[in-house]
Amino acid sequence: MNSESRVQLRWPVAIAAAVALVAGGALATYVLVRPGLQSASGTQPPTSTSSSQRSAVTPGGAGGMLPDVTITLSEEAVKRAGIVVAAVESRPMVTTQRLPAVVEPNAYKHVTVTPLVSGRITRVLVDLGARVREGQTMATVFSPELAEAQTKFIAASAELEAHERELARTEKLVQIGSASRQELERIHAEHTAQRTTVDSARSRLELLGMSKAAVDGLAAGKPISANTDVPAPIAGVVTERVANTGLNVEPSAKLFTVVDLSTVWIVANLYERDFSRVRVGDRATVVSSAYPGLKLQGSVSYIDPQVSPETRTAKLRIEVSNPRQELRLGMLAEVHLEAADSAAAMLVPKKAVQNVADRSFVYLPKAPTEFVEREVRLGAASGDGIQVLSGLQPGDAVVAGGSFFLRAERERLGLRPRSATATAADTSGPSAPTSNVQTAKVLVTEQGFEPANVNLRAGVAARLTFVRTTDKTCATEVVFPSLNIKRALPLNDAVVIEFVPAKTGDVAFACGMNMLKGVVVVQ
Repeated sequence: MNSESRVQLRWPVAIAAAVALVAGGALATYVLVRPGLQSASGTQPPTSTSSSQRSAVTPGGAGGMLPDVTITLSEEAVKRAGIVVAAVESRPMVTTQRLPAVVEPNAYKHVTVTPLVSGRITRVLVDLGARVREGQTMATVFSPELAEAQTKFIAASAELEAHERELARTEKLVQIGSASRQELERIHAEHTAQRTTVDSARSRLELLGMSKAAVDGLAAGKPISANTDVPAPIAGVVTERVANTGLNVEPSAKLFTVVDLSTVWIVANLYERDFSRVRVGDRATVVSSAYPGLKLQGSVSYIDPQVSPETRTAKLRIEVSNPRQELRLGMLAEVHLEAADSAAAMLVPKKAVQNVADRSFVYLPKAPTEFVEREVRLGAASGDGIQVLSGLQPGDAVVAGGSFFLRAERERLGLRPRSATATAADTSGPSAPTSNVQTAKVLVTEQGFEPANVNLRAGVAARLTFVRTTDKTCATEVVFPSLNIKRALPLNDAVVIEFVPAKTGDVAFACGMNMLKGVVVVQ
């Protein structure tokens, strides 16, 4: 019994020892094999590098900033690069909103021309699109109504003259006692009534369009003209013509529409979410795809107090001068609204920033021939500047002109491995070799394409990744007209466009409506 009991006690111990031996062997095998697996998968084994250093060189690492690198040029290269230095400024942000808009006539200078009398049109002297002066005759109307009014005026004037002679005789008779005072008062009352009739007939003729001189010229025995001219009420352009010879018209009939196009209204739809950011008086710039170089300055003059229940927008109006009448009614335009925030921000010129994939770099002068490339985090654009969230301090100096030359020189010297600036966008798309591919990432936001300017080198394959981040934009597709490329931009999906910029110059791209625009600068 004791012997069997001892054997039974040893079996659990043996089993536990065997399990421990197998687990120990598996652990040892995993430790020995793991570095090889990491090497095969392209993952580097842990080293003694600090955690901050590791995050700095991790491609696309969250919050990881790449270390600075120094670029040394010769004095000749510095001159050839055209280096221009600017200071990092701290000033209020000026945010820009882009709103699609339509050109509409200035309602205060938009006049419908109607005749003052009923009748038949006998002449039309202006055509559609003609420019007219104020007071210029546009049409002639034959009006029996006008002839009748002239006849009544002449008859009333003749009766008034007869009453005046009778009144003069009665006054003389009263003086010699041959007529009573009562008779004189009756004649006075009739004379006053007749004068009122004449004045009423005169007013009627003036309302029908006759001038005071023409009315004074009416008299018995003189010919009566039943024709009346329809003058232009303002100077402008005839945008509508209904009048034709032989047409019978009434005083309420529309004959022409005349619009003064020296100023026009730009009407845009302001989204409800932006009401707090826009005020009457805010500066605005109006641009149009019809005239790429045209920029008209104005200010917000009116915001409709009513909100459309369908679109949740309110009409916003900007009045701009149109001296050469380049803006035509109904044209599509784009409004850039500028609004200043109360908080100050660090700003650098846009041309000081170089984008490599989804990272941004600036260059700081260290010595006359030495420059430091530093990664920065960027915020929103503000006029010709862009906000820097981290990486710089107010008062720092950055290279505003010649930054692309410094970037190209850094890449030529191989001072920063390509893997350090690679992103997920770099590896999306075809699996072709990417060692000689330049990349950039463009976000589509409510403000448009960010960045709107992308710098590339000529002769090197390029891969642009577009990501639309909002539904509140018209940029649901991107178009490169010169490359004959048109691609849809699904929400939050990366769309890769590959091409080789063959020569230096600008390659424009835009949304499908040609409202939001950007440019690839090939150098």
